Amino acid sequence: YAIRTIQQLVSGTDNLYDDMAFEAVKKFILPLVYFIVNYNIITELNLGERLKRILQVAIAVISIYYIVRIINHLLEGVMVATMKNRNESPERIRQMKGVMMLVKAIVWFLGIVALMDNLGYDVATIIAGLGIGGIAIALAAQTILGDLFNYFVIFFDKPFEIGDFVNADGKSGTVEHIGIKTTRIRSVGGEQIVLANSRITSAALHNFKRMERRRVLFSVGVTYQTSAALLKEIPGMVESAVKAQKGISFDRAHLASLGDFSINFEVVYFVESPDYVLFMNAHQAVLQHLFEAFESGGISFAYPTQTLFLEEMEG
Repeated sequence: YAIRTIQQLVSGTDNLYDDMAFEAVKKFILPLVYFIVNYNIITELNLGERLKRILQVAIAVISIYYIVRIINHLLEGVMVATMKNRNESPERIRQMKGVMMLVKAIVWFLGIVALMDNLGYDVATIIAGLGIGGIAIALAAQTILGDLFNYFVIFFDKPFEIGDFVNADGKSGTVEHIGIKTTRIRSVGGEQIVLANSRITSAALHNFKRMERRRVLFSVGVTYQTSAALLKEIPGMVESAVKAQKGISFDRAHLASLGDFSINFEVVYFVESPDYVLFMNAHQAVLQHLFEAFESGGISFAYPTQTLFLEEMEG
């Protein structure tokens, strides 16, 4: 009756923590209480020493099992509830499972150590032996441990998330999976790229999904036959071509250099969106508008040419 009453109370609230606590009571604490009550009843009987010892070991194992399960359940529940309250994405919550695997393993290790201490074993000697063995294992598995450490770096620092389009270690694509050892990226060509976490965190990483706007820089070259009056008009033509498009902001247009075969203008504008298709559509429209303006103004685009001057020699 008490359990049903509490369940009705917690189900009517939006608080995730009371639901988590109720589940812990229902799944772990109540069975543990049943075992302890029955153990106390059985020990009131006149039992032999060997049977009593067996019961003591059994109740110690059962108690440690449920205590470890309770701690892991509460830790995972608190982390999930905290991430949901912070409006973290479902992908981030699934990624947290990898962190919880290590946390649960540590809790289980501490539980086993407590059980062995309760059963009368010399825990200090065992831990010392495990420490020496752990050093040997760590030296043999430096790469694996490095990837595991970098997994935690990715999880807590969040340089990228599942679904982001990134360029990592020279490889571009969409992040599909972030694992304890590797991260999987689906490239533009369709193949899956598997990169070690240590390689991703040690190299420069470009996250295009977090781009707020795109800066575009391009050059335009005209021939040397263009008059000085027209050269002065070209920056204005470029500005008009850019401002005629929606969603982009003009920055500057200048006569930048006198090249070997062309007079070069440098143009900069911003696309107010990270979308690559939108950028290409806008840039195409700018170039078409500019081509039409040059055609109307009698301005010729430059291309690599060579002029040979032949001088007649007197015989």
